[in-house]
Amino acid sequence: MTKVITYGTYDHLHRGHVRLLERAKALGDYLIVGVTSDDFDKQRGKINVQQSLEERIAAVRSTGLADKIVVEEYEGQKIDDIKRYGVDIFTVGSDWEGQFDYLNEYCKVVYLERTSGVSSTEIRSSVKLRCGLVGYTDYMNRVFAECGLVNGLEVAGICVEDRSLLDEGPLGAELVTDEYDKLLDAVDIVYIHSHPDRHYDQVKRALNADKHVMCEAPIAKSAKECSELFALADERGLVLMDSLRTAYSTAYARMLLLVTGGRIGEVVSVDATITNLKTNRAPFDTRRDTAWSSMTAWGPTALLPIFQILGTKPNSVRISSLCEKHDKTFDEFSRLDVEFPNAVATAKVGSGAKSEGSLVVSGTKGYIYVPAPWWKTDYFEIRYENPADNRRYFYQLDGEGIRFEWVSFLRMIADVEKGIKGEEALRREGGIDRDITKATCEVIGAFERGESVKYLEFVR
Repeated sequence: MTKVITYGTYDHLHRGHVRLLERAKALGDYLIVGVTSDDFDKQRGKINVQQSLEERIAAVRSTGLADKIVVEEYEGQKIDDIKRYGVDIFTVGSDWEGQFDYLNEYCKVVYLERTSGVSSTEIRSSVKLRCGLVGYTDYMNRVFAECGLVNGLEVAGICVEDRSLLDEGPLGAELVTDEYDKLLDAVDIVYIHSHPDRHYDQVKRALNADKHVMCEAPIAKSAKECSELFALADERGLVLMDSLRTAYSTAYARMLLLVTGGRIGEVVSVDATITNLKTNRAPFDTRRDTAWSSMTAWGPTALLPIFQILGTKPNSVRISSLCEKHDKTFDEFSRLDVEFPNAVATAKVGSGAKSEGSLVVSGTKGYIYVPAPWWKTDYFEIRYENPADNRRYFYQLDGEGIRFEWVSFLRMIADVEKGIKGEEALRREGGIDRDITKATCEVIGAFERGESVKYLEFVR
C-alpha cells in the first residue's frame, strides 16, 4: 500500500483545495492530511486564518478524501509524521516547489500544480469590514500599519484632533476627521484609543450606532459602567472587546496554560511591574486631558495576569501612589497590593519612574519568570529548586500582539453574526473574560475615587 501525506491550513476550503486533495489521493492508496494548528500558523506568520482548527478539520473530513487527518503543531513534524506513518510520498502545491526537497531523504517528494484563479487569501479579502480608528497620539500609526496585515479589514477613517501626528499612510485614509459622529457614519467597526475619560461615552455612542467596538483598557471607570456597556452590546448583537494586546501574545497565553496545568504547583504570588517614561503623552504637551496617568495607562495590563491566575474576587486591594500635589488622580508611580484567600499579588506601574519590567509567578513547586518587557514577551522560563529542571520557552511575537488582537476581534464579530452570544464568542476566540474587564475597571475607578488609596506627594 502506497501512503501519501500532504499539509495545509485549509481555511475556507475551496475547489482549489479539493482538487489538490484529489490529485494527492490519486498518487497512492492511503491519504494522510495534516491540518496546521492555530498556534503553528501564528508561529509561521499566518495571522489571517479566519476559521477555527475544528472547522477546518471538519471541512477536510467532509470531502471524504482523507483516510487520516493529523494536526501539524510544530516545526519538523513533517519528518516525524513521515517516519511514524511509513509515508511513501510527500506532496504539496507547486508554489512551494524546492522548499521541501530535503524530505527526499525520507520519501518521494511531488509538487502538484495548483488550481489557478482561486485562493483562501482572495476569499478572506473579498469582504472587508470598514474600520475607524479613534485616538490622539502617534500610536495610531502603528495600529494603522498592523491593520494593513489583516485580511478582511480596511481602515476607512481616522478620528484625530491633530493631523500632524499621522504618517503618510494614515493621512491617506478615505476619511480623516476630528468629528466622532462623522467617523461612525462611515465605518462598520471602531477601535478606540482616546483618553480613558472619554472611553465610556465613545463606546456607548458607537454601540448605539450599531458598530462593533474594540476599546483600549480601561473601557470604563467602574464595574457598573462596564456591565452597562456589555449589556448594550448584547442587546444589539454587537461585539465589545477589551483591548489588551498582551493577552494575545502566544508566549503569554502558553505561560498561563502551564500555570493552570500545575507546572509550578499552587500559585501563592503574582508580581507584575510595568514602567514607561513616555507613557501615552501627546508629544506637544502633558496636559491632563491628553496624558494618561500611570494607573490608567498600565494598571489594566499589570492586573491582567493577577486576575487571570488568581481570580477576580480579591479580599482587598490597597493602592499607594506618588501623585503630583494638585492632582490626586494623576499618579507618577503606584503600587497595588492585592490579597486573595490563599495568595497575594503586587502590581507596580509608573510613568514618572523606571523599574525592571518583569513578571514573576510564584508557586509551591517552582516559579515562572518573564523578563522585561513581559507585556510583549516572546520568552519566559520555569525555574525550580534544582536548576537542572529549569525550562525555557520561546514563541515568536510579531507586531507586539496588535495584529493577533485584531484577528481575534474579527473572529468574534463573525461568531456573533452567526448567532453566537458575545460572551461565548470571547471564550471561543481567546478574548479577555468579562469578569476580568469589570474587575479592572472597578480598580481603576477606585483609584480615581480615592478608595483604599494612600497618596504620597511626588517631589521633583
